[in-house]
Amino acid sequence: MLFPATDRVFATTDKVFHIVECRQCRLIRLHPQPTPRELRDYYPADYWVEPETTVTDKLEVFYRRFVLRDHLRFVERALAESGEAGLVVDVGCGSGAFLKMLQDRGRRNVAGIDWALDAASAATHRSGVPAVCGTLSRAPFAPGSCAAITMFHVLEHLYEPARYLEAAHELLVPDGRLIVHVPNAASWEFLLFGERWSGLEVPRRLFHFRRHDLETLLDDSGFEILRYKHFSWKDNPQGMAISLAPLLDPTGRRLRHVPETPRMRLWKDITFLVLVALCVPFTLLEAACHAGSTVMIEARKKS
Repeated sequence: MLFPATDRVFATTDKVFHIVECRQCRLIRLHPQPTPRELRDYYPADYWVEPETTVTDKLEVFYRRFVLRDHLRFVERALAESGEAGLVVDVGCGSGAFLKMLQDRGRRNVAGIDWALDAASAATHRSGVPAVCGTLSRAPFAPGSCAAITMFHVLEHLYEPARYLEAAHELLVPDGRLIVHVPNAASWEFLLFGERWSGLEVPRRLFHFRRHDLETLLDDSGFEILRYKHFSWKDNPQGMAISLAPLLDPTGRRLRHVPETPRMRLWKDITFLVLVALCVPFTLLEAACHAGSTVMIEARKKS
């Protein structure tokens, strides 16, 4: 056992879990893992919804869209290099923000899939992108029909991540691209914060991967790795700020239904944004040393 931990971000439970490391394979995971029924209860209501009812809501959404361009550029480069024109599927699509941005930039053949009905519904009705509720292993797509499959913060939430990678292998065209993005358990922040590291997101994240864990998993699933990226404008500075001050996180406050006046909310949001900005130099440095708090990988089927 490495250390005990609980839900510091959304406070869905006060149950104490343990972060453990396998003595043989060294993979880090949550123990005990919640049952599927328990796990559903650990996702707050509106976890996938981005409200836009107030000025502050709209500013938060604007900020998320702005930093999401980082992911967008990574995927567009992969698509350009592959030259494939098939379907782009975003697994764990949430509200569909990423697919909407991709669609707006001319990539019309897109689809989302999410195991949460609320998320798939939000993607379809609010973002206007086609999305289905289900799992990738039972996705309604033909084998060999996908030019790219993206999984942003998905694998760490799954009981059997290898099954999703095997399903992606079957769905991709021969030179299609798989984009995987997860928190990095080999990051400086994991060593620095321990049980307070926001990348753990106990108890919703069941596994905590290092880069070599992903390399092994992808290799076993029939993929070869083309490119790594250890920094994300969307996740790294914000993730460190949440580790330092989880009670200031705008999403966490909204999902915990923290009572606050509009003025109080605005000041907390501004304080959090300043903290995010202050975290940028450190997160850029750790990423430059290949120890960033996230790792994004582009892979394709082995030749």
